[in-house]
Amino acid sequence: MPIDFQVTVDAADPHPLADWWAETLGWRVEPSDEQFIRRMVAEGHAPESATRHYRGALVWAEGAAIVHPETGRRMLFQQVAEPKAGKNRLHLDLRPGREHAAALVEALLARGATFLHDGRQGPHTWVTLADPEGNEFCVG
Repeated sequence: MPIDFQVTVDAADPHPLADWWAETLGWRVEPSDEQFIRRMVAEGHAPESATRHYRGALVWAEGAAIVHPETGRRMLFQQVAEPKAGKNRLHLDLRPGREHAAALVEALLARGATFLHDGRQGPHTWVTLADPEGNEFCVG
């Protein structure tokens, strides 16, 4: 039986990073359920300090998610205290098609990605970038 999964990304500030990745992938930020959050706080399941306001909405402070607009696939960005150290052991490969890769790389660099290096294996080429928090990913 196939098992569904979500990708979870550690982040210093999950909400802006979720926004960045939603725009990058053409996904949408999962809306906040403010009534649910307020109920969880009122019933003592979470402290008020576990919430914050972001872009005018009450959200969980430690996490934000994005979802694919058609499939509902989900990526979660969770706040962690420690800074990123070293290379990712897992990364995303964005595959916009050979004819769109260079334009996507330029657009991502303009939006705050960092160029790390060009890669090549046989006829396959890609560009390795880092998102605004330093998480590596490839475009090819």
